[in-house]
Amino acid sequence: MEQKTLKKAFCLSGKGLHTGAMVHTTVKPAAVHTGIRMTRVDLPGKPSCEALVEWVTKTSRGTVLENGLWKISTIEHLMSALYALGITNAEVEVDAPEVPILDGSAKPWVEAIEQVGLENQGEPAKEWVVTEPVVLHNSKGSRLKILPSEQYEAEVIVDYGSPILGQQVAMLKDLTTYSAEIASARTFCFLREIKPLLHLGLIKGGNLQNALVIYDKKIWQWSMNRLAKKMGQDPIDAGKLGYMSPLKYDNEPARHKLLDLIGDMALLGVRIRGKIVAEKPGHGFNTWCCKEIRKNILK
Repeated sequence: MEQKTLKKAFCLSGKGLHTGAMVHTTVKPAAVHTGIRMTRVDLPGKPSCEALVEWVTKTSRGTVLENGLWKISTIEHLMSALYALGITNAEVEVDAPEVPILDGSAKPWVEAIEQVGLENQGEPAKEWVVTEPVVLHNSKGSRLKILPSEQYEAEVIVDYGSPILGQQVAMLKDLTTYSAEIASARTFCFLREIKPLLHLGLIKGGNLQNALVIYDKKIWQWSMNRLAKKMGQDPIDAGKLGYMSPLKYDNEPARHKLLDLIGDMALLGVRIRGKIVAEKPGHGFNTWCCKEIRKNILK
């Protein structure tokens, strides 16, 4: 395939998931062989780096690129949209330590990209053609297989052992269906994770509109009231287990994990012609796999 960029720039603004601060992100066209370059325009000298897995330093509740004294967090939804729509060259300018969470999915990025359009650049894109299976796994039961295929495919299997969120599967047979089938799946967490995350100073910009919250273990009503107040929500009935906002798909969590996987695997810096099958994926495991592939296969 050819390298591609945007026909013109666009800007999206919204709260950061973890800081809760207003963030402005501008995505601009870029020359061939630029890759996806991330820049902190709010810092002296406007430091930047290419969005490659070598710069990943943290993966708690999002993928973080860090270069020296600066970082950009929660890049995975934007990276997923850029990769799925075939963009190989773009300049991303952010005026805060993280990319805005928007509605918790990749859909706003996809819509903005589709609105400005893409431009073919006449040069071939870097491509990894998978010719034999690659298998990576860890001690926690996560496994990644990359198999030969005529085109990019992805499959995700998750299992949280929860009465609300057990085993789910999501599949993408062709990137052309990403916008309709994957992009709008929102990030998610369990209600029991929220209090510890708040104590860590995270998810200040999270709410029931930009994240699926899964309530699978009952708590006292007074505790639910306190959590709801911290999240800026109206009182919530602590007696009713389930998803705390309506699902877009029965397997929306698995679809979001697939969305994240595409964004994290984009940090390889190449197009992949192969099928990715991930069992129990997460940002830490995904990016560890990318580092292993960059070191041992794409060297």
